[in-house]
Amino acid sequence: MTERLVNAFVVFFVVLDPLGMVPVFWALAHRGDAAYRRRMALWGVGLAAAILLVFAVAGRVLLDALGIGVPAFRIAGGILLFLLSIDMIFARQSGLRSTTEREQAEAAHRADISVFPLAFPLIAGPGAMTTVLLFAERPGGVAFLANLGVMLLVLGLLLLALLASEVLMRRLGETGANVFSRLLGLVLAALSVQYVLDGIQATFP
Repeated sequence: MTERLVNAFVVFFVVLDPLGMVPVFWALAHRGDAAYRRRMALWGVGLAAAILLVFAVAGRVLLDALGIGVPAFRIAGGILLFLLSIDMIFARQSGLRSTTEREQAEAAHRADISVFPLAFPLIAGPGAMTTVLLFAERPGGVAFLANLGVMLLVLGLLLLALLASEVLMRRLGETGANVFSRLLGLVLAALSVQYVLDGIQATFP
């Protein structure tokens, strides 16, 4: 159980990438005062947590309804997370880790960025949703609740990073945050390959 929880923490931390999210949040919210940034961070992380919790409970039901087995989802999820790791390693933005150009233009004119683009798709995006399903056990089970606790812990760390965005941007800057994301991307690449291997092994024992 402990090993699985540590694995869940590492994956959630890498995918949500608290330090890597700071420059994105700062670019969206730096024009506002400290109270505005605090409000956007609280609402954004809170809404993202709600989205991921709903997805954790209903996601497995949806997979069952579509006839998608766990091994198949592990393979697909591993591939998706591998693509995400490539974005992190090369410090580039794509639909997995950022908004499109049109979405960025729309966000630039929004006074409230907490729902879009902060909560979705920046925090509760495809990578985070995939990770939730990869660790979602039988709803109500001990492992399921423990994994949700780990997810909420990492979201709490993300919230702290966003609240301290001004200080972190002065200390790290975007380059420092990108270096950190690159290191996490290497870890995620290895973990995503393991998910694919686990899915293949479960399909062809």
